[in-house]
Amino acid sequence: MSKPLTFFMVDDDPFAIQFQGGLLEGAGHRVIATTSSTQALELLLEQPVDCVILDIMMPGLDGMALLQKLRSDPRLSNLKVVIVSGKQFDYDRERAYAFGVDGYLVKPVDPATFVAVLQEIIADAIVLRYWGVRGTLPVSGTKALHYGGNTSCVTLEFPRGELLIFDAGSGIKRLSDHLVAQKRVRQEAKIFISHPHWDHINALPFFRPLYQQGNEFEICGASHGDIDMRELIAAQMDGVYFPIKISEFAARVYFRNLHEEVFSISDRILMRTMLLNHPGNCLGYRVEYRDRSVCYITDNELYPKESAYYSAHYVSKLAEFVRGTDVLIIDATYTDKEYTSRIHWGHSSISAVVALAHQAQVKALHLFHHDPDQDDAAIAAKERAATAMLQAVHPSLLCLAPAEGACFRI
Repeated sequence: MSKPLTFFMVDDDPFAIQFQGGLLEGAGHRVIATTSSTQALELLLEQPVDCVILDIMMPGLDGMALLQKLRSDPRLSNLKVVIVSGKQFDYDRERAYAFGVDGYLVKPVDPATFVAVLQEIIADAIVLRYWGVRGTLPVSGTKALHYGGNTSCVTLEFPRGELLIFDAGSGIKRLSDHLVAQKRVRQEAKIFISHPHWDHINALPFFRPLYQQGNEFEICGASHGDIDMRELIAAQMDGVYFPIKISEFAARVYFRNLHEEVFSISDRILMRTMLLNHPGNCLGYRVEYRDRSVCYITDNELYPKESAYYSAHYVSKLAEFVRGTDVLIIDATYTDKEYTSRIHWGHSSISAVVALAHQAQVKALHLFHHDPDQDDAAIAAKERAATAMLQAVHPSLLCLAPAEGACFRI
């Protein structure tokens, strides 16, 4: 259990206080509560708390007005504030975030996840999860028991609930099962496709939330000349290749063509993109949240310095793109020996990736997109080799090959 926290609940419904407070106290936390929103400010000044939980629809002073007062009082402006309301409307959620709330939950709360969600909001962490870490083809059997056999799919989830999905290889089916099991009333997410090679899009048709009415998704990625993102996704669901067409999505689905650009996902999340060295248009992504960042750079070939194809300009540009990032998730498909017979295949060797991470002074290096012929032992050997290389030049840089299902808080 995390350290005990003090919660201050403001709700005119005594049952809501009893139910939610009971969940918090059952998890070892302290709860102070009032049904009077007009007395809340005075009570809050009497003792320190870690988080305020507000309802919206209250007599005297509604939750939005109380939130504004909390944010305008310098003595209370840094408090974590979460609204828990029966109002499920986008307008109210967006208005609350505009006023500075840290989280917005809808009643009735799920007793299985309520406390954990509040703790995530207070921690203000980016949650990074791996749903598939391999490239080219899924792998089954005993050779993939540790690292898993699914192809590329990674998620970032933020304290306010924003969900970013990177690639839709076979790992997105595992993500789909996870989201469906959570029984979320409404799911919104942005899906960022690095490029439309099969191992990065072939399981998108098996992502069940796309077939659930009320959900909303934006699928983003680089167009390929006269073929835009919608056409790229729809083509693999043509009747020749797949029995269900894109028109059968029940969720609201939007498509966005990306280039090298910078854009905001929310008032706190910034996205940067960069074209990578891989056949066709392939995008790398840098996500920035407050003082932290994560870079997703898969399917990228870094030529060794002695190669005639080495481009100092490209390496310098990529190094600046990922510089100082908290986590660099990067294509490390081959050992150095394997790479010598796979030049121009669009993937990188361990030594090239290590050199880039050192040059860019990243904080953590995550080896990704493993060749289907590599078993668990081979991937573990790549991790040891990369770690040994870094020990000589950058011993403080954390290097690992995350397994499918791994979760990190940044």
